[in-house]
Amino acid sequence: MKNPILRPSMPENDADPHASPSLGTGAAYQLQPSGASGALTGHLAPLVERARGYVDASSAANTRRAYAADWAHFSSWCRRKGLAPLPPDAQTVGLYITALAAGEAAPRARPSAVSTIERRLSAIAWNYAQRGLTLDRRDRHIATVLAGIRNRHAAPPRQKEAILPEELIAMVETLDRGTLRGLRDRAMLLIGFAGGLRRSEIVALDCGRDQTEDGNGWIEILDKGMLVTLRGKTGWREVEIGRGSSDLTCPVHAVETWLKLGRIGHGPLFRRVTGKGKAVGPERLRDQEIARLIKKTVLAAGIRGELPEAERIKLFSGHSLRAGLASSAEVDERYVQKQLGHASAEMTRRYQRRRDRFRVNLTKAAGL
Repeated sequence: MKNPILRPSMPENDADPHASPSLGTGAAYQLQPSGASGALTGHLAPLVERARGYVDASSAANTRRAYAADWAHFSSWCRRKGLAPLPPDAQTVGLYITALAAGEAAPRARPSAVSTIERRLSAIAWNYAQRGLTLDRRDRHIATVLAGIRNRHAAPPRQKEAILPEELIAMVETLDRGTLRGLRDRAMLLIGFAGGLRRSEIVALDCGRDQTEDGNGWIEILDKGMLVTLRGKTGWREVEIGRGSSDLTCPVHAVETWLKLGRIGHGPLFRRVTGKGKAVGPERLRDQEIARLIKKTVLAAGIRGELPEAERIKLFSGHSLRAGLASSAEVDERYVQKQLGHASAEMTRRYQRRRDRFRVNLTKAAGL
């Protein structure tokens, strides 16, 4: 009798090619005996369960959700057009991305941005890979069509506005230091800016190491500052956040005050405030709360007040804090690169919105 082997498989409902797969979940692996008997499958069941856990850890939950949504979108389009999403067919995928660019991939849809089309294409290829199938993205039906879409529809990236120090201070001052929610929000804004953290990294922090299963980092408060250890897109890294020149704007002091008055000593660092603002619950905040907080305080502080409110809201996001640090820190570029966790200086420069504009004036240098 041959030993059973672990094979990739898709959930039972995937017999329907239009069904959305359960990605990165326990359904991604199952035991399939290679002989007539499956007697050993029970013996290997614990390993299967562990393998399923590793599948979950192979990609971020947000990525799995996005890829599942993109596959569902593609499958729905195929169903409406009488096409089959399985097996992979480059011509079908080429027609799909054409429909995306033309705004015809869904009822009442608008033309998709090139970045959206590229993301959906990556999601489709990933979904095929989970089935043990391969989509050849170099096939002319895909590569040539995508090149044409890029040439005709590609636009410069719309970067979010950087929040500069004076703007951050104005935003923080709109928060009530006499309430738990105000103390928490101050700490999140200040640590996000000073650490150059992504919004997902802010809410994933714990008070200490190995305290929760869903945490992706922790803090350690020292005499001269705070050491943040976190797992981001580029892997594990340490971020040093020094103490500020004033308690009013010091991120370390803000975190210390939040921990003390919130009576938090273990578990998620930033949590929901409950009981009409008088108690701190056990639940970790979601990263969307950071974006909402930034937009709310931008409006309250009157930043870019010359613009209509709807336009002001669109200018700022969670990345505005990271861009603000990169744009305002007057230090050697390599220190900013390390703080943001970038692999290249070029990526760091993309975050520097206003810092180096016209600092070097080639017009005058040329004698004009």
